[in-house]
Parts: sequence; C-alpha cells; structure tokens
Amino acid sequence: MIENVERVMIGKTTEIRLVFVALLAGGHVLLEDVPGVGKTMFVKAVARTIGGSFKRIQFTPDLLPSDVTGFSFYNQHHGQFEFRPGPIMGNVVLADEVNRTSPKTQAALLEALEEGYVTVDGTTRQIEAPFFVMATQNPIEYAGTFPLPEAQLDRFLLKIAVGYPTFTEELALLDRVMHEHPIAALESVMTPEDIVHLQRAVKHVYLAEEVKSYLVQIIQATRFDPHIELGASPRAAIALMRVSQAYAFSMGRTYVKPDDVKAVTPYVLNHRIRLKQERRHREMRPETVIEQLLAQIEVPVMIKEKVSL
Repeated sequence: MIENVERVMIGKTTEIRLVFVALLAGGHVLLEDVPGVGKTMFVKAVARTIGGSFKRIQFTPDLLPSDVTGFSFYNQHHGQFEFRPGPIMGNVVLADEVNRTSPKTQAALLEALEEGYVTVDGTTRQIEAPFFVMATQNPIEYAGTFPLPEAQLDRFLLKIAVGYPTFTEELALLDRVMHEHPIAALESVMTPEDIVHLQRAVKHVYLAEEVKSYLVQIIQATRFDPHIELGASPRAAIALMRVSQAYAFSMGRTYVKPDDVKAVTPYVLNHRIRLKQERRHREMRPETVIEQLLAQIEVPVMIKEKVSL
C-alpha cells in the first residue's frame, strides 16, 4: 500500500505509513499544511489504493449539517420519504478545509468520526466499513475560519504535516507529471474487505506490561509538565495504544516495542495537548515539548520480546 501511494507522493514514506497506520487502527487523520503540497491528491491516492469509494466535502461558511450527513426528501413518485445519503457515507472521505465551516456543521462530523454512523430525522444509519476520514486545514490563513474545538480535534487519531519536498524530490515530481498525472493510472492493491480484516488483526498485536507502563508514563507526564496547560486525556492513552499496535503491525511484527510507542507519540499527542499561554507567545510548538518530555522518560528494555501470539 505504501509503495502504491509513493507513485503519487514522492519522498513521503513516513507520512504515508502513518496514514495507513491510522486506517488500520480504525481512526481518522488531520492533515495540516500550507496549500499546494498535495494533501488532496494524497487522499485520492489512498482511496484508489484500497479500492474503496471516495467522497469529498468542500467545507465553506455556508455549508449545512445536512450537506454532510444527508437528508430525507419526499418522493412524489413513491409517495414516501426517502433518505439521500450525504458525502460522509463513503469509505475514504476528504473533509477539505474543515476549519472553513461553522461550528454547527463541524459538529455534524463528530458522531460519524467517533461512532461510524449518522443520525438523520431520528434514524441512525451505519456507515459502511472501512470508514476513514482525512481532513485538511490551512494553518496560515485565519480570516473566515472557525478553529476546531478540542473535542473535535480529539476525534482525529493523528495530526500530520505533509511538508515541502526536497530539491531532488520536486525535480522528480515535475518529470512524473509532465505528460500525465500518476493518479490517473493508480490501481488498487487491496479491497475494503481486506482492510476490515487487517483492522481486526491489529487489535491482537501484543503489548507487554512494561510497554503499557511506558505508554501510561508518557500520558501522565503531559499532565504535570510545566509547559502544558491541558494534558492528554485517557482517550489519548487508548489512541496511543491503538496507533502503536498498528505501527508495529505495519512493520511486520505481532508485538509492540517501546520504540514504536516513541515513534508515534508526537503525531498522536501534538493536537491533544494545549501549551500555556506564555509558551505559545514564545512560539514554542507542541512537538518540541513532546520531544523534550520523551527525552526525560526512561525507555524500558524488553527482557523478552514476544514474537508470536
């Protein structure tokens, strides 16, 4: 899956792996970066790779919740109300510029992101699995935007920045798209059913007690760090465990190493902690604080690695 998406996204192996890790862990991803770095194309490539249905929601200030979830309408031909599903009812959903719409419409995403279903006119409708949302937002333009509240940010399993390509990567990108964009020829290497099967397998990846203890130490440390005003919640601990399992699985292992936890922690926690105001004024970033925090916690030595279940 990673190699397939790399045909479109050059030099972004780590970011691609993290996206598939979130997919296998059953979560969703927030892509935060400047315009033009390929966020939309990234999502399209993921949808093509797993062979699932792709839906796009372009968030604007006038977008209504029913434009996301769907609505019921009266069919005169049949003489009854029928449900017209919204774009949220897809396997891979691109929520483009999610911070451009009103809080009321942003809230329409909450139930779907957390529960995997939508409720319209009192009727609950399940979204077909796998269900994977990749939302994008621009961190440099604030005019006409509505910052995502902490409750909604917490619904995203990972926050990832795509970043600019290097000189060599950008040169290779020009050669690759000169005649035809590679997304046009991208084929699926998986099926949605395969993804559901892998998601179930990920939950059985083994965590030793010392690894669980290391994970909880990280979460607890965010609540007592002098730079952090709001630490990570118990939901963040569960998210870190699931992502660590999926990351180990993506590396071909059936057990989690402490290094797996350490590798994914910045992406799991960077949007789940809030720095104190004076630290934000000094332009200190959550990623920097998390790196310092990880450096202070002793990494456990695995006495015996469990290599099979």
